Amino acid sequence: MLSKMKITFVILVLLIISIKVMAQDITGLQIIQNVYNRPSGEDQEGDLTMSLINSRGEQRVREIKQFLKDYGNMEKKIMFFLSPADVLNTSFMNWSYDEESKDDDQWIYLPALKKVKRISGDSKSDYFMGSDFTYDDLGDRHPNDDEHRLLREETIDQEPCYVVESLPREDDYMYSKTITWVIKDIWIGRKKEFYDEDGDLLKILTVKEVKQIKDYQIITLSEMHNVQKDHTTRMHLQNVKLDIGIDDNKFTERIMKRGL
Repeated sequence: MLSKMKITFVILVLLIISIKVMAQDITGLQIIQNVYNRPSGEDQEGDLTMSLINSRGEQRVREIKQFLKDYGNMEKKIMFFLSPADVLNTSFMNWSYDEESKDDDQWIYLPALKKVKRISGDSKSDYFMGSDFTYDDLGDRHPNDDEHRLLREETIDQEPCYVVESLPREDDYMYSKTITWVIKDIWIGRKKEFYDEDGDLLKILTVKEVKQIKDYQIITLSEMHNVQKDHTTRMHLQNVKLDIGIDDNKFTERIMKRGL
């Protein structure tokens, strides 16, 4: 007959095994879906500082006012460049859709041309305003656009993460694959590697700071480092306001031209 201590030990072992099995049951697709569906408020306003840093450590700094709004089945974002003078009054707008077959709609307003230009699909791989982010990076890629595979679990700075490899379903996509370290429970991509069409590491996105604002986990500092060019873009979001009731008219071509 087993003693109470032995029975307790057996139960504890079985519990640990069951927890491990449950953890392994989650798929790469489910992890990326959790990242995609992570709540971040009905709308958001903030001041964004974009720093472009070359291989010599020299910086060019751009100040931006940013607005986002979630409509349930779509999200709208608009950015207004405030400084320096050479980008003043430039604006960018992105509409992302939950519908799997629908690509993001994107527009940019260049004051020198006095015209709103729609970003075509062929231009999504172009780099945005001299940064290390492509136009495609600024949108929301639908989870079903890729095939996802959970590679392993790792810890980054004491944060347990799932490591997921994502392969594009389309043959002509700009990245051959991405690998994302997703923080468990809060479903934020802590780190993401982008590989070029030849399968070589192109750039690494690292989330440096996450703040809880109201009931949401908001990324406030991130860096995209192009390892092939040794160039970095730092994005620092400050003065964040959530759920303030941003007007729908904020996300229009007319406002892009008019500015703040």
